[in-house]
Amino acid sequence: MQIIELPIEYELNGQIDIIYPSLVIVNDELTLVDTGYKNLLPLIKNEMLKKGYNMKQLKNILITHYDHDHVGSLYDFKWNYPWVKIIASDIESKYISGKMKSERLIQAESMLEKMSTEESEFGKWFIQELKSLKPVSVDKKVHDGDTILNGKCRVIATPGHTSGHISLYFPELDTVITGDAAVQENNELVIANPQFCLDLENAEQSLMKIKNLKAKYYYCYHGGKHISKEE
Repeated sequence: MQIIELPIEYELNGQIDIIYPSLVIVNDELTLVDTGYKNLLPLIKNEMLKKGYNMKQLKNILITHYDHDHVGSLYDFKWNYPWVKIIASDIESKYISGKMKSERLIQAESMLEKMSTEESEFGKWFIQELKSLKPVSVDKKVHDGDTILNGKCRVIATPGHTSGHISLYFPELDTVITGDAAVQENNELVIANPQFCLDLENAEQSLMKIKNLKAKYYYCYHGGKHISKEE
C-alpha cells in the first residue's frame, strides 16, 4: 500500500495556486481522494500518468466534503470513467447527488446579503460556481469508524468545515489524509479558512481529533504533506 500526493498547479481568477489531491494505491487499485476544481481532470490525469499509473487502475473516488475545489471535476471523472465508484459520507452524499441544497450554497447566499458592493462580485461568482456543479450519484456512503479500502483505511468524522466532512486514517502507514479538517501553514496543522467553517467549534475539535492520532504523516489538500515526527 502507498499514498502519493498529486501537486496540481492551476490558475483561478488570474492567480496561480496548488492543491494536493491524494492517490491511494492498494493492490494496484487506485483511489483518488478529491477531484479539484472544474476542468482539472486533465491535470490530475497527467500527474497520475507521470507517477506511472493509468486510469484503468482507478477504482474509487473518495470525496472528503462537498466544496467546489474538492468536487468540481467529479462529474467529469464519472463521465469519462463510469466504472469508478464514488465514496462519501452519508451527509455529504446528499449534496453530491443533488438531493439537497448544499450547506455551502446556503451559507454563501446568506453572506452575499451582508457583503459590500466590491465583495459581492466575488460572492456572486462563488454562488454561480456552486450552482453549476453537476450532481453525481454516490455508490458507497460511509460513517465514522467504518473501515474501507480492503481494511486499510478508517473513516474519521471531522465535522466543522462542513457537517459531513471526513478524514482518512491509515494505521499501517501512520498517515492521515485530512481533507480540509487541517491545512499546513508554516509547517503547522491549522484549521482551513476558519471564517468559512460552518461550525468553528466543531472544526477545532476535529483538528484536535486528528492531531491526537499522532500520525507521522498528514496529507493536507492545501499545503501538502506535513511530517509531524522526526524521520
